[in-house]
Amino acid sequence: MQTEKEKMIAGELYDAANQELREARKYAQEKLKAFHQAKEEDSPEAKTILKKLFGSTGEQFHINQGLIVDYGFNVHIGENFYANFNCTLLDICPITIGKNCMLAPNVQLYTATHPLDPIKRNTSIEYGKPITLGDNVWVGGGAIIIPGVTLGDNVVVGAGAVVTKSFPDNVVIGGNPARVIKVLEI
Repeated sequence: MQTEKEKMIAGELYDAANQELREARKYAQEKLKAFHQAKEEDSPEAKTILKKLFGSTGEQFHINQGLIVDYGFNVHIGENFYANFNCTLLDICPITIGKNCMLAPNVQLYTATHPLDPIKRNTSIEYGKPITLGDNVWVGGGAIIIPGVTLGDNVVVGAGAVVTKSFPDNVVIGGNPARVIKVLEI
């Protein structure tokens, strides 16, 4: 029998009010508070906090203040990752980000979603879908990426875009909903 945490990570319906998950969210909030109180985001102390919070990281990364996560343990960032101010990573399912990726200010990655049926939705039952960003992805300011999206390598997401579906390598996307604006000749 699966735990609620296992069901959550697998993208199945789970009970978000489960005690183990409440404690995990509390732990994440404590780590985020310590990170935000660190004198400098690049200090060894701040990086150690994030390495303990995240599922995995590269050695070289920089995350500005204002980071928000649900759990942290479902966030996996590659080498040379950069996140500007106020990024939100709702990680009930895995968020996997490749190497050399950049998130501009106020980027939001949402793996969490809820049942469409209002009776189910008004309970603590929810589910999620993972998000995957390939290598060399740049997400512009205020962009939102919703559950289940995969972006290929070298994708550029325009500022303010709402990404509702997956896109292949080497494209610039933008708009609401996001669409291909340009194919990159790489």
